[in-house]
Amino acid sequence: MAFAARKCLVHLRSINKYNKLSYARCTFSSRICINTIPRIKTKINPRGFHTTSTVNKIVAFNLSDIGEGIREVVIKEWFVKVGDRVQQFDNICEVQSDKASVTISSRYDGVVTKLYHKVDQTALVGQALVDIEVDDSNDEGTPESDISSNATKDVSKTEAKSTQRIKVLTTPAVRRIAAQFKVDLSSINATGRNGRILKEDVLSHLNITADKSNDVADKVLSVEAISAPMATATARTEVVLEDKVVPVTGFMKAMVKSMTEAMKIPHFVFSDEYDVTNLVKSREKLREVVQRRGVKLTYMPIIIKAASQSLTAYPILNSSLDSSNENLIYKASHNIGVAMDTPNGLVVPVIRNVQRKSIFEIAVELNSLQEKGLKGQLGLNELTGGTFTISNIGIIGGTYTKPIIFPPQVSIGALGKIQVLPRFDSEGNVVKAHILSVSWSADHRVIDGVTMARFSNQLKEYLEDPQKLILDL
Repeated sequence: MAFAARKCLVHLRSINKYNKLSYARCTFSSRICINTIPRIKTKINPRGFHTTSTVNKIVAFNLSDIGEGIREVVIKEWFVKVGDRVQQFDNICEVQSDKASVTISSRYDGVVTKLYHKVDQTALVGQALVDIEVDDSNDEGTPESDISSNATKDVSKTEAKSTQRIKVLTTPAVRRIAAQFKVDLSSINATGRNGRILKEDVLSHLNITADKSNDVADKVLSVEAISAPMATATARTEVVLEDKVVPVTGFMKAMVKSMTEAMKIPHFVFSDEYDVTNLVKSREKLREVVQRRGVKLTYMPIIIKAASQSLTAYPILNSSLDSSNENLIYKASHNIGVAMDTPNGLVVPVIRNVQRKSIFEIAVELNSLQEKGLKGQLGLNELTGGTFTISNIGIIGGTYTKPIIFPPQVSIGALGKIQVLPRFDSEGNVVKAHILSVSWSADHRVIDGVTMARFSNQLKEYLEDPQKLILDL
């Protein structure tokens, strides 16, 4: 029994030694195998790789903020279609806001791939107008050998392109001024940031003032004045056979907004009659002189200038309340708006700084605004910033009315038709007189009836005796 146990123990020890020996052999063999495996060293030659040209990307061109609190516009006309190639500052479309028409220009070079809106549809600020497949640079993936071999060719191509077309950084408004006066923008010294040409740079180049930047070059003196500041629009007769829904857009939307605000103002109305017989005679004499300069003189420039002189005597009518209705802001500039009837509806373009202009200069600018209004080319700068307004209903007909104030202004005047009526002179004789009926509305929170009446009497004195107006110019 003891012998059998001893033999079994020896057998177990032999097995243990064998296992250790086998493990040692396996480990040694593994090391030999690992060390004997050849290591492949690869050398990558960068010149052996090349890339294809970068794929052009599609960019959504959004409608940017055009100011004056405008949040939506109506597409009036597209200047491009799908597939057209555009460059920076090319015109994309014309939009109509509730204040003015604005031309939208491209910020990219590329191909138009999609139009998001049709004509007469509404587009919101910040949303896409078109998709443009933008042209990326083609030199990013060029091999080193190609770059070195074609360097001279690229330089020559760049020089050729720069001579063919020079991109000028500026705004559409500045381009409009340059186009009117036929000025090459590349010849103007830019003072703006990153080489941008400012409006002041163009005006300095032309040696004109900002007030004359809206004049139509070479055509101003040949434009004939319309008999009144309201453009004659052709009435469209439309027979409505069934009910229909028409969205309120454009100038009508602006009218709804401004008149809604105007109804919050307590209106005080004052009316009077002016005997403008002497004005009619004076205008006949001046008309011959002005016609030699190529301009047909109407009554309105004289009335606008007389109103400005009266505002100088009563500046409170050229003021406005602040948003909190706690402060009254007196305006130094007499920016007088003139209501006009255009194919796009009623608009009120503004003649700025009337107090500094002559009657002839007012007549020229009024004619220019007439022409732009008929063509729908009035810009935001020409439709905003008014401090006082005159409306002429006499061209349509009628005598007295109740004009509605345009907020934030505090007064407005409406002129009726000049009628030839019998009146008594100073000696009691019945004579023929030219009578102009005038109606005034004032914000009764700011202006009392006495002030409004005194202003009207001052204007009446100027128009009934134009010689006094000349003395105060």
